[in-house]
Amino acid sequence: MKKIGIIGSGIVAKTLAMGFLKYNYEIMLGTRNPDKLEDWRSKEGNGVQIGNFKNASEFGELLVLAIKGSAAENAIKDLRNEINGKTIIDTTNPIEDVPPVNGVLKFFTTLDNSLMENLKKIAPEAHFVKAFNSVGSALMVNPDLSSKPSMFIAGDNANAKEEVKTILDQFGWESVDMGKAEAARAIEPLCILWCIPGFIDNQWTHAFKLLKK
Repeated sequence: MKKIGIIGSGIVAKTLAMGFLKYNYEIMLGTRNPDKLEDWRSKEGNGVQIGNFKNASEFGELLVLAIKGSAAENAIKDLRNEINGKTIIDTTNPIEDVPPVNGVLKFFTTLDNSLMENLKKIAPEAHFVKAFNSVGSALMVNPDLSSKPSMFIAGDNANAKEEVKTILDQFGWESVDMGKAEAARAIEPLCILWCIPGFIDNQWTHAFKLLKK
């Protein structure tokens, strides 16, 4: 059994927490305000431990970063000592706090950089793996779709990526390893593409699939 520390308390954090519980992992969910999760834990999250960001980072053998992209860099700065040497599933996207235009979100990064690379510069001893950023929370765990969907991942540490691939397989995904951290420059914008049908047609039940011959 592996201990999972989840940094965040929104819908993505809660969904992944319940997924890990389904497969008998020990979970601590970290939040800036632990009291606000007591109702959720009593009704849905039975078995999930609650703490602050530091508690969850110290608890987890593997970590999940599941907070707003705009808050991610400051959070990692505060947690550098606790996350060194650990695998971190980075679910974040660098979304600007402005409305989409014709269904298209705006990012605060450029095509020559990614949020995950920024996080890696802040905490170079942590092993970031980009995953779960290109699909909505409702489909993150064992998605019921017409075929097994693809999850694009990237990161510099091979062992960390193998850990994440094991989890993705449990959660019903085909892992597609796109290489080193620089590949996050291509993976993060998949969030923009994924969201367009939702904003335009209210269609949110889809995922990407890489087809091979």
